[in-house]
Amino acid sequence: MAGDAEAASHGDEAAFPQLVAETEIKADDFVFRQYNLGVLSHYSYLIGSGGEAMIVDPARDIGKYLEDAKALNLKITRVYMTHSHADFVAGHAELAKACGAKIIANEATQAGYPHKPVKDGDTIAFGNVRGVVVTTPGHTPDGTCLYVHHPASAPDPDFVLTGDTLFIGSVGRPDLMGEGMTAAALARMGFDSWNQKLSKLPDATKIFPAHGAGSLCGAHLSDKPVSTIGEQRLENPYIQHKDLNAYVMAVIDGLPEAPQYFKHNAKMNHDGPPLVDWDKVVPPALAPAEVDALAKGGAWIIDARDAAPFSAGHPAGAINIGIRGRFETWTGIMIPWGAKFVLAGSDEDVLESAFRLKRIGYDAPAGFLKGGAEAWAQASLPVNTIKLVKPADLHRQMQDGTAPIIVDVRLPAEWMGLRIGNVLNIPLNALFTESKRLAKDLPVLTVCNSAYRSSMGAAVLLKQGFTDVYNMEGGSEAWIEAGLPTFGATPGTQGATAPTVRAVRLPERLSADELKRMIMDMPGTFEMVDIRPAAQFADYNLPGAMNADVADVIANPAYLVGPAPLVLLDRDGSIAMAVGGILSQKSPRPIKVLYGGLEAYWRDSSAPAPVPAASAPALAPAPIRAPAPSTPAPAKPAAPKKKSAGC
Repeated sequence: MAGDAEAASHGDEAAFPQLVAETEIKADDFVFRQYNLGVLSHYSYLIGSGGEAMIVDPARDIGKYLEDAKALNLKITRVYMTHSHADFVAGHAELAKACGAKIIANEATQAGYPHKPVKDGDTIAFGNVRGVVVTTPGHTPDGTCLYVHHPASAPDPDFVLTGDTLFIGSVGRPDLMGEGMTAAALARMGFDSWNQKLSKLPDATKIFPAHGAGSLCGAHLSDKPVSTIGEQRLENPYIQHKDLNAYVMAVIDGLPEAPQYFKHNAKMNHDGPPLVDWDKVVPPALAPAEVDALAKGGAWIIDARDAAPFSAGHPAGAINIGIRGRFETWTGIMIPWGAKFVLAGSDEDVLESAFRLKRIGYDAPAGFLKGGAEAWAQASLPVNTIKLVKPADLHRQMQDGTAPIIVDVRLPAEWMGLRIGNVLNIPLNALFTESKRLAKDLPVLTVCNSAYRSSMGAAVLLKQGFTDVYNMEGGSEAWIEAGLPTFGATPGTQGATAPTVRAVRLPERLSADELKRMIMDMPGTFEMVDIRPAAQFADYNLPGAMNADVADVIANPAYLVGPAPLVLLDRDGSIAMAVGGILSQKSPRPIKVLYGGLEAYWRDSSAPAPVPAASAPALAPAPIRAPAPSTPAPAKPAAPKKKSAGC
């Protein structure tokens, strides 16, 4: 129950597109930029040359692209859509209006908006860059990849924008077409797209996908923003399957339920989304009595505050979807498409909520609660509260038999991977229907990783008529910080994950040069643990590495926690790979292993000189606080750099 990709994307900056500095390419008359919208795990791209720019798979709020194009003295002349996205409303129509940009889309899309249709092999050329359209159905029938050649005369592509066809560590889910096409039929197309097209590229070809870890457009996506064809050929568990039927089974088995809003966003993107007046985002202010009347008529109240103030008091029937989280996705999961809804929270929360909901087509809130929860209470309208329970107190109750019914609202695979005890698992997206299994007059406590989803779950139970509802404060991350025991899966019980995928799930292998670049260029963004015996570690070690006993690394749950990758080192890579495989089964935390161990590091790279264990090297990264190897209880993880609302 460690920190996951969802929790890692809850910082303030994750709510808006951010430039991925490490992947930026600048050359004479050429620029390439990758943008990450963390709350949607969405990557979009700017390609510029010859005074022109093309935006690929843009978000609906296009301000960042306009700002950067202006700063780079580029005119946005083209928008390329790799396919009709389902998880967000794209910004193709917005850019066409703002810049006069031409929208380019696969002719198989049969798009309902003005566009230039392209087919397999067509070229998009401007300046000194050449893009080649390659049709790659699998995630959707109209899926494409864009092979980008720079310079334009280069025979092989410099990199490929893979859309939702090929992710880092995964592939696009094939089950979003409903009755129009079976998942198995699309999966077969995806198998051919890899084997007949993408796999033919040179191993060194870089790939840039449209989504990363946390996206519901696939399963087991990596948090890496870029990879290569060669890395995916070796490490992507889905494309390891050489047999068509095995591939199809792996891809379609165990997928989480697609949010109900996906099909509506896909239609909007296909038909052409309505344009947004971004100067008129804030909905009408409503008095408490007006909101109460709407709620009695079936409208939803979305309270965007954090879990603690929401628990202290909120309008009866409100659902807590914190703004510092995956607000868009959870709104699209919890609030039925087309339903009336009212926003609640601070003025800043309301403005940001209304703005961000346009990314998923929830364009017309009925209004917002003027004065927030305080005004509601002052109007003598019904107020609900949720009792927060500290992990240590809940643990004592579990020991003495006085604990409430505990409901873990995470997905089954998460629950099986690591949990706080023998607790009931009802995923949040099923809680409205599955809560009927519980008695409404008995005390019920909800739990997730960090109280974000469990606060939502507690609100759902109150809305369903439960009378004695609790939420574990801080979630299981706080439980682990308190040194309380956790329990893992028994073999063969993780029914929510495809067995064929689990069987080959391995940590990521790092070459010596890749690790050297991480140490020098990205200090403080990963935790490095050397599991060699202490005497060997004392002789020499890498800057910033800490030494830990191999048994402690396997047993201590604190190593499973944290958004930053865990890098394992040993002598020759063999033991570290085995340990990494064990940890990878227990946690979604990114686990990386130095391929060939330190022997390969000193042999194959122009590595910095080893340092004695007692020294504090000047180049040492500032690692995430690591658990003390000799202590049986897990150490408290360092505070995340981003403000986290949990998951």
